[in-house]
Amino acid sequence: MTWLLDLTPDEWNAVRLSIKVATVAMLFSLPPGIAIALLLARGQFWGKTLLNGLVHLPLILPPVVTGYLLLLTFGKRGPAGAFLDEHFGIVFSFRWTGAALACGVMGFPLMVRAIRLSIEAVDRKMEAAAGTLGANPLWVFATITLPLILPGLIAGAILAFAKAMGEFGATITFVSNIPGETQTLPSAIYTFTQVPGGDEGALRLTLISIVISMAALVASEVLARRVGRRMDIE
Repeated sequence: MTWLLDLTPDEWNAVRLSIKVATVAMLFSLPPGIAIALLLARGQFWGKTLLNGLVHLPLILPPVVTGYLLLLTFGKRGPAGAFLDEHFGIVFSFRWTGAALACGVMGFPLMVRAIRLSIEAVDRKMEAAAGTLGANPLWVFATITLPLILPGLIAGAILAFAKAMGEFGATITFVSNIPGETQTLPSAIYTFTQVPGGDEGALRLTLISIVISMAALVASEVLARRVGRRMDIE
């Protein structure tokens, strides 16, 4: 069974790149995820249903469609891609940063959903009490709301990370499958399945992918419970 851990340099690169991409996707999705979740949970405005639909659209669309839309928008000839490249030197297409963007988009609905449910469960009386004592809305959110939604925030972040670890369709459509640059675990597994004798490599990376994703989900559950218990004690 030692062959399961005997990864080649390219396989290790795929593992490291997947973790890097998933982590960056999760971290950069978190601030807008909190903002959108708060807007959907508390906001009353025209177009709220449309915004909710747009946020969850990546869950319904085929991932290849999402990847193609990202390519049209953030590719070098796309409106956003051309602007970012010309003014800031930021390139997404066929780069690992593009893989992070695609993974962030695909995991965003799961993150927003978890955070939104936590916000909706917060007792508004506590926030109102802080407001009557003179605290401004931003301070109320930072000191009252944010600690209360922390379990949901952790769960949403880890779900987005796990989703990013398994993302394939949008990523390969947007940034292709370039070893060392955009070849994440799912892409590497796909490559192994397309060549003779690639079964062992595919199995190794599949098991590693399962272990990492399960570890993330277990960590999410444990952290959420610990935070919840600590808040109950306090």
